[in-house]
Amino acid sequence: MPKLLIIDDEPGILYSLKSALESEETLVVTAPSAKLGLAAVERDKPDAVILDVRLPDMSGLDAFVRIREIDPHLPVVIITAHGSTDTAIEAMKRGAFEYLLKPVDLHQLDDVIGKAFELRRIRATPTVLGDEPPPEAETDQIVGRCPAMLEVYKVIGRIAPQDVTVLVLGESGTGKELVARALYQHSARAAGPFVAINCAAIPDALLESELFGHEKGAFTGADRKRIGKFEQAHGGTIFMDEIGDMSPATQAKVLRLLQDQRFERVGGNETIETNVRVVAATNQNLAALVAAGKFREDLFYRLNSFTITLPPLRERAGDVGLLVNYFIAATNRKLNKSVRGIDPEALSLLEAYHWPGNVRELENTVRFAVVQTVGEVVTLSALPASVRGGAANPPTAGLDLRGLIGELLRVGTPDIYRQVTQAVDRVLLTAVLDHVHGNQKQASDLLGISRTTLRAKLQSLNLGIEKQLRSSETGAASGEMPLQE
Repeated sequence: MPKLLIIDDEPGILYSLKSALESEETLVVTAPSAKLGLAAVERDKPDAVILDVRLPDMSGLDAFVRIREIDPHLPVVIITAHGSTDTAIEAMKRGAFEYLLKPVDLHQLDDVIGKAFELRRIRATPTVLGDEPPPEAETDQIVGRCPAMLEVYKVIGRIAPQDVTVLVLGESGTGKELVARALYQHSARAAGPFVAINCAAIPDALLESELFGHEKGAFTGADRKRIGKFEQAHGGTIFMDEIGDMSPATQAKVLRLLQDQRFERVGGNETIETNVRVVAATNQNLAALVAAGKFREDLFYRLNSFTITLPPLRERAGDVGLLVNYFIAATNRKLNKSVRGIDPEALSLLEAYHWPGNVRELENTVRFAVVQTVGEVVTLSALPASVRGGAANPPTAGLDLRGLIGELLRVGTPDIYRQVTQAVDRVLLTAVLDHVHGNQKQASDLLGISRTTLRAKLQSLNLGIEKQLRSSETGAASGEMPLQE
């Protein structure tokens, strides 16, 4: 269970934030001063910290520096009133995870803390290569013995120590982020930050600001200066997933950064220097995008120097059984189950399936089957109906998938993949959220994706479904708490 530490000298704020953010999935501890907060960092070993700027015994910036000395990788979220934004920005430059202005929007704070927990997990969880980890090891593993995966391991081993840009190619669900993390953890930058961003999950109008930051007043709603991902990743690695979805303007700025490690924030004239390693990934054919004029040729060649290509699961003969056993063990640890293995008939069906969603789909299938299993062995009946029935009847009730594809082909739509996947997402996400009564935590667990990814999908589809934050005797239901210093 992730642990959150809140350091603030106002008893009302501590009570309100603890009531709003503590849940069955999150333990919250509090401290009313910097001294007690620093002691709690050493004693309780939290996974994220909310730190107020104004404390009675020490400034928030000094406290942040001390926290970094105790645990350099601990995500710290600064909360501040408008008059202290310069201090917060200075903390961001030194490695703070985020800063938020008071009054604090609870929905935004919950989202930020979720991202901080995920970052903590990524940094604390080793990514190892091979297929036989210790059963109790808390690792994210790239599993496989087929010749194509053995070649992937060799390439990771050769490239990871070299401080070069890397492009990871592969279909959705093949494990591109795991490869990026392995490159980071086996590099000379492993002591620095690891920042991940999904370029397809953020609207074009906001992506440039997320990457490079913006100055106050740069655009409507920019009420404060923001430090971007490239600045936050200084000294470390940034993983840019789905890089083929960037706009031409953003591509130009990324190219300049790759060339000389310099950029300007949106709306600013100051040149910012940074030192980051870029690992990019895409499931698209960048060469085809270049030919169609949708991706810069010079950026493509800059990214394409060192490439790792992940094979789809359907081309990894013999690896399905290894992955099934690995995911059974992982699900047992996470859900406190005691499933020992899988029935040969069920395994044969999994090996014959074509896995359009690749390893991610297999992981979700195994998790579903383990939950459904009553005894100690996964049987054929525990597998999802969509897998037992093959790919002919995907779980898209209410959506005429073949009809939609046929109509898009008939009218010559150039963006068929995105429109079809969005149509499927709309049906799937709506059904799952209805099933869990709008609880995004439960929905993300069932879907096998992070809450951040789920929220990004909901926003892009304009579904507008919000999780009700737990709150006791506060005004949290309104989505905002008037927390003032």
